[in-house]
Amino acid sequence: MRYVKPHYYDKFQCAADRCADTCCAGWQIVIDDDSLEKYGEVKGAFGSRLRNSIDWQEGVFYQYNRRCSFLNEKNFCDIYQELGKDALCETCRMYPRHVEEYEGLRELSLTLSCPVAAEMILGCKEKVQFEESFTDEEDDFEEFDFLMFSQLEDARDVIFKILQNREWDLRFRIFAVSSLAEEFQKCMDEERAYDIDNLLVKYSENIEDVFAEYSNKQNFACTSALKEISQIPEQYDNTYERRLKEWGLLNRLERLRPEWAEVLLKCKALLYSNGKDHYANICREFQNACGFDSSQKEQWSVMGEQLMMFFVYTYFCGAVYDDMVRTKMGIAVFSLTWIQELLMARWLENGKKLEFSDVTEIAWRYAREVEHSDQNLDMLEEWLEKSFK
Repeated sequence: MRYVKPHYYDKFQCAADRCADTCCAGWQIVIDDDSLEKYGEVKGAFGSRLRNSIDWQEGVFYQYNRRCSFLNEKNFCDIYQELGKDALCETCRMYPRHVEEYEGLRELSLTLSCPVAAEMILGCKEKVQFEESFTDEEDDFEEFDFLMFSQLEDARDVIFKILQNREWDLRFRIFAVSSLAEEFQKCMDEERAYDIDNLLVKYSENIEDVFAEYSNKQNFACTSALKEISQIPEQYDNTYERRLKEWGLLNRLERLRPEWAEVLLKCKALLYSNGKDHYANICREFQNACGFDSSQKEQWSVMGEQLMMFFVYTYFCGAVYDDMVRTKMGIAVFSLTWIQELLMARWLENGKKLEFSDVTEIAWRYAREVEHSDQNLDMLEEWLEKSFK
């Protein structure tokens, strides 16, 4: 078995009672079958408490005031304190660690929904590296498409290379990887898998051609210095209408935390309530103050890069199971875009100031609402797939 993980993975340490928003509150904690069996055999008063604090039909811990029944007033876990770490159910033992499973491969990551993990991901200044290790484990996946998966892995390597090239403006990098995914999808739909190798050569070795396409679409003069495109003005006319539609989608998703409604409503009131010209002015001022052509450009560009790396690493190769390559990339771009939109609203709310803690909070709040609901991910994928047609 091959294991892959980002270089910061093993540095994670739970903040426990110091966490900005404990993972033991606000959502259901599903208990695996082995843990349920173990809890049913615990003796004494604590065993009785265990059995009375579990919804055995649903296989979850009961909650009181949206807090797990074993989360005490000091924000410590009573199961951990009474029975030790090994007694935690799989969900509690693993979180925020996440595993994507492919035949012969396990890809490990930290989920953005954890405040500590969000700080690690967004605070990482160096380019993310991925470490590999091997074990003697074996598994058997039925009907796993090795050819497609190897092409997806190769494509993702090219995508990582583009996203981590800090000589180029982040907007161009996002355009390039989105275009790669679009062309990959077209090759699949037209049953031209043999063209994918040439496609990857184009995006790996002939990136100037991709830049020329970008310059034509953005209506500016092509230059060989890709990093100079940071001076291109954003096209806001169509963006405003698109953001309103996307906001409507987010507002229709299953809501896991009641405070998420307040975040969305503030965003709409602050950014979209006074028309597209007002929105365009906010965007320009935000960019001038917080990034794209100010002294903070590098800081914001790196955080955007890390978010894209996280979402692509998490989702892209999952297209081997549903053939939705373009949509997997769409999730990454949509998520980065909306974390930035919500940050722009927070910037206005804070008197046009932002702290690193604002960035991490918006990121983990977004991830908790969108990533931790299969229903929400399915709705987002369906919406994105329709928007491509």
